[in-house]
Amino acid sequence: MSYLARGNDFDIYTTFQRFLQDDQISPPLAAILSLAEAIVKSNAGTMFELVQALNDGAEELKRRSPNPISLNAGCELFIAFVTLFPHESDNFAELKKELEQQGRKYAAEAISFRDKIAELALGFIKDDSVILTHSYSRVVLRALLHAHKTKRISVYVTESRPRGLGLKTYEALTAAGIPCTVVLDSAVAYVMDQVDFVLVGSEAVVESGGLINYVGSNQMAIIAKAANKPFYALAESYKFHRLFPLSQYDLPTHNPNTLSFATPPSTAQSAGQDAANATTTPTASTKDSANLGTSSSFTERAMTQEQIAKNPGVDYTRPDLISLVFSDVGILTPEGVSQYLVGMFAG
Repeated sequence: MSYLARGNDFDIYTTFQRFLQDDQISPPLAAILSLAEAIVKSNAGTMFELVQALNDGAEELKRRSPNPISLNAGCELFIAFVTLFPHESDNFAELKKELEQQGRKYAAEAISFRDKIAELALGFIKDDSVILTHSYSRVVLRALLHAHKTKRISVYVTESRPRGLGLKTYEALTAAGIPCTVVLDSAVAYVMDQVDFVLVGSEAVVESGGLINYVGSNQMAIIAKAANKPFYALAESYKFHRLFPLSQYDLPTHNPNTLSFATPPSTAQSAGQDAANATTTPTASTKDSANLGTSSSFTERAMTQEQIAKNPGVDYTRPDLISLVFSDVGILTPEGVSQYLVGMFAG
């Protein structure tokens, strides 16, 4: 039996999506707020039933989300809090209301965690620093804008295909007056010698001290290690996640379709498609082909939605590739993250 409220009154995933409409609310916080609302909506009459309702809600969120990693970190944190919360009240309805208020209070306070992290990162950003960042991260953006108040910095940001979230970072930084250049994802190695360090956000920081972030972070860390450049991760403590992946293929987002090979079309179909392409696709001259870097005659090609769907959205970066993790609980080594996680869920 499920004690989670369902129906027209309350849908936990719709509630989760509603909270995400606030740009300051990240998926873990939206998950905490959704579970807090689920508490007062539930028909649970005991603590056992309430925890079961919250676990059912967390499972519903994971099932309906294309990338459940970061929201699951928030679910774990809030359910652990509810389980350990001292409850002496004889009125269970009052206790449920108190737990909901505590969830909302935590989420409101957690938004300020980015300011704490930005202040910690400031000490590692020197005048005239050239920084490489990846995709879009609220906490990284906060750190860069904070540094810009007192220091001269320049930023390279990866385009971050296929969603192009690096362009969102570029627009925010240039609007603030920070010199910024967008870099092709495939040009990370090219630009690495020009930067002082790499600064990335996170979807989650896992038990090993490794990092789960938007795809491309792992190759950036590998290149930074080879170039002897520091690789710093910024992560709010509500993104610390009890997960222990050993490789990319242990991530919850990996599935049999990821990077699978398509069945080749028949010879007749292939010939027909080639003929269609020959008549509809613009081609470049031999002269243009010899000058790929400057030619304007090429038609830009884009991946199809089917091709994009076969690619991973996030990847895993091993702890030995990460220099430091900046969090609201302090500046941690990857090993320090493991120790903190043990303490956080031990009560």
